[in-house]
Amino acid sequence: MNAKDMQILAQHEVSLQRRLDRGNAQVNLGGSLLSDLNIHYEMGDRTRAITCGGIGAMHKMVTRLGLPQAINGALRVFKVHLPYHESDHVLNIAYNVLNGGQCLEDIELLRQDEVYLDALGTPRIPDPTTAGDFTRSFRSERTILDLQDAINATRRKVWKKQPRASRRQAILDVDGTIAPTEGECKQGMGLSYKGDWGYHPLLVSLANTREPLYLVNRPGNVPSHADAPEWIDRALDLVDDAFDTVLLRGDTDFSLTKHLDR
Repeated sequence: MNAKDMQILAQHEVSLQRRLDRGNAQVNLGGSLLSDLNIHYEMGDRTRAITCGGIGAMHKMVTRLGLPQAINGALRVFKVHLPYHESDHVLNIAYNVLNGGQCLEDIELLRQDEVYLDALGTPRIPDPTTAGDFTRSFRSERTILDLQDAINATRRKVWKKQPRASRRQAILDVDGTIAPTEGECKQGMGLSYKGDWGYHPLLVSLANTREPLYLVNRPGNVPSHADAPEWIDRALDLVDDAFDTVLLRGDTDFSLTKHLDR
């Protein structure tokens, strides 16, 4: 952002504060302030706008960190790339969520936004059907783990660039969360203790920055601590050389006696 942009924003801020200042309010005897008036719309042929202005900065950060290359190096989902690579699909779905999307179908709104495509420097993005086909290509837990490891390897680059004072202790939170689903007869789902059909994923996160390190899907009827030791060990290895010490945090369900000493 250049100096001129900063000046324009400052002027808008002063103007807005002047309008909202109670000292400028006058007694209104003429009815509602929200009055009827004619509005004129004009189509600009030079200036184009985008609803998700921060997406360009986010994508710039992602590319500078080398995340697309890390994903493409870890995943081998396609034999031929026509035209999309694995990272294109992963980022397309992630950006959809980042821009407020609730489901894969919302990708179509972004796909029809030429300004959004320009912000990403791409002629096109995968449509919702193609994105759905990509998610179904993850036929093994190994593939999902490879993706998580590729993302986590990029996280380590970011952590090591932080000041040493902010890396004195990593706080790892471990917990299960109930995730009900409206679907019926989906693979792996179960009835939770709350009486909801769905899943009970295990989440291991870095509390310092609220980053989810590992997300493990499980049936809805498993206890919170199921399979936790394996994923806690993975998280410990992940933060080991980036932080001086590590604090594990969880409720009593995770007080697994045979693992506490080690």
